[in-house]
Amino acid sequence: MFSISQPAQKRIRDAENAWNLGDVSAIVMSNSIDCFWRARVNFLWGREQIRTHVERQSRREIDFHTIFEPWAESEGRLSMRFASEYRDDSGTWFRAYGSEEMEFDRAGLVIRRLTAANEHPIQEHERMLLWPKGRRPSAFPTLSELGC
Repeated sequence: MFSISQPAQKRIRDAENAWNLGDVSAIVMSNSIDCFWRARVNFLWGREQIRTHVERQSRREIDFHTIFEPWAESEGRLSMRFASEYRDDSGTWFRAYGSEEMEFDRAGLVIRRLTAANEHPIQEHERMLLWPKGRRPSAFPTLSELGC
């Protein structure tokens, strides 16, 4: 088992909280003004494109819940894996598994974020990420504890 620094653990949990709270401003402002994102098949440059993408995703992915888990850390870079669940406007539930690699500037802002993910439909009774909307409770299992 590798160890990851406390600042990196906090950064990951803060990012997870921003996504679970739907805090678009927190998500956007954690990036440099000229940040590059590859989010699945979308290529985004700068905060305004990122804001538009996140707002669109928030409207499309209803009752969104996610868990981030650190994978690796090096100087100025951080890798994590995640699982997310949400439903679309027709009521179909989905689970997505993926990984993100991020590079940071000296101020700690994301300058590059690369996301790869696969999603598949699930039945509502198959959901695992069950907590009230908002931050994941600290006692809720991690991805590893869930066996994901």
